[in-house]
Amino acid sequence: MTHETILAIGSRAIELTLLLSSVLLLPALAVGLIVSVFQAATQINEMTLSFIPKLMVIFGLLVVLGPWLLLQITNFARNLFLEIPSLIG
Repeated sequence: MTHETILAIGSRAIELTLLLSSVLLLPALAVGLIVSVFQAATQINEMTLSFIPKLMVIFGLLVVLGPWLLLQITNFARNLFLEIPSLIG
Protein backbone atom coordinates (compact mmCIF):
# COMPACT_ATOMS: atom_id res chain seq x y z
CA MET A 1 0.00 0.00 0.00
CA THR A 2 1.69 3.17 -1.19
CA HIS A 3 1.36 6.73 -0.02
CA GLU A 4 -0.41 7.65 -3.25
CA THR A 5 -3.07 5.01 -2.63
CA ILE A 6 -3.70 6.25 0.89
CA LEU A 7 -3.92 9.84 -0.35
CA ALA A 8 -6.32 8.82 -3.12
CA ILE A 9 -8.62 7.03 -0.66
CA GLY A 10 -8.49 9.99 1.72
CA SER A 11 -9.18 12.39 -1.12
CA ARG A 12 -12.23 10.40 -2.23
CA ALA A 13 -13.48 10.30 1.37
CA ILE A 14 -13.10 14.07 1.75
CA GLU A 15 -14.83 14.69 -1.60
CA LEU A 16 -17.74 12.50 -0.56
CA THR A 17 -17.96 14.23 2.81
CA LEU A 18 -18.02 17.66 1.16
CA LEU A 19 -20.65 16.54 -1.35
CA LEU A 20 -22.96 15.04 1.25
CA SER A 21 -22.61 17.91 3.69
CA SER A 22 -23.06 20.59 1.04
CA VAL A 23 -26.36 19.02 -0.03
CA LEU A 24 -27.68 19.80 3.45
CA LEU A 25 -25.76 22.92 4.40
CA LEU A 26 -26.24 25.05 1.29
CA PRO A 27 -30.07 25.04 1.44
CA ALA A 28 -29.87 25.74 5.18
CA LEU A 29 -27.57 28.67 4.42
CA ALA A 30 -30.00 30.01 1.82
CA VAL A 31 -32.95 29.73 4.21
CA GLY A 32 -30.93 31.45 6.95
CA LEU A 33 -30.11 34.28 4.58
CA ILE A 34 -33.75 34.70 3.56
CA VAL A 35 -34.89 34.67 7.18
CA SER A 36 -32.24 37.20 8.20
CA VAL A 37 -33.30 39.54 5.39
CA PHE A 38 -36.91 39.14 6.57
CA GLN A 39 -35.84 39.88 10.15
CA ALA A 40 -33.91 42.95 9.07
CA ALA A 41 -36.85 44.23 7.02
CA THR A 42 -39.40 43.72 9.78
CA GLN A 43 -37.05 44.40 12.73
CA ILE A 44 -38.10 41.16 14.42
CA ASN A 45 -35.23 39.90 16.57
CA GLU A 46 -36.43 36.46 17.58
CA MET A 47 -33.72 33.80 17.72
CA THR A 48 -36.07 30.86 17.08
CA LEU A 49 -37.30 32.53 13.90
CA SER A 50 -33.98 31.75 12.22
CA PHE A 51 -33.50 28.34 13.83
CA ILE A 52 -36.86 26.66 13.17
CA PRO A 53 -36.99 27.19 9.35
CA LYS A 54 -33.43 25.88 8.95
CA LEU A 55 -34.27 22.87 11.08
CA MET A 56 -37.37 22.16 9.01
CA VAL A 57 -35.45 22.47 5.72
CA ILE A 58 -32.71 20.11 6.89
CA PHE A 59 -35.29 17.61 8.16
CA GLY A 60 -37.19 17.77 4.86
CA LEU A 61 -33.99 17.31 2.88
CA LEU A 62 -33.03 14.32 5.00
CA VAL A 63 -36.43 12.76 4.35
CA VAL A 64 -36.24 13.39 0.60
CA LEU A 65 -32.52 12.86 -0.01
CA GLY A 66 -31.81 10.37 2.79
CA PRO A 67 -31.88 7.30 0.53
CA TRP A 68 -29.51 8.94 -1.95
CA LEU A 69 -27.14 10.02 0.84
CA LEU A 70 -27.13 6.51 2.28
CA LEU A 71 -26.56 5.03 -1.19
CA GLN A 72 -23.50 7.24 -1.70
CA ILE A 73 -22.02 6.24 1.66
CA THR A 74 -22.68 2.52 1.14
CA ASN A 75 -21.26 2.61 -2.40
CA PHE A 76 -18.08 4.24 -1.12
CA ALA A 77 -17.73 1.69 1.70
CA ARG A 78 -18.52 -1.24 -0.62
CA ASN A 79 -15.95 -0.11 -3.18
CA LEU A 80 -13.38 0.40 -0.46
CA PHE A 81 -13.95 -3.09 0.94
CA LEU A 82 -13.78 -4.61 -2.54
CA GLU A 83 -10.47 -2.82 -3.20
CA ILE A 84 -8.82 -4.10 -0.01
CA PRO A 85 -7.38 -7.29 -1.58
CA SER A 86 -5.81 -5.37 -4.44
CA LEU A 87 -4.49 -2.71 -2.08
CA ILE A 88 -2.79 -5.21 0.19
CA GLY A 89 -1.30 -7.42 -2.51
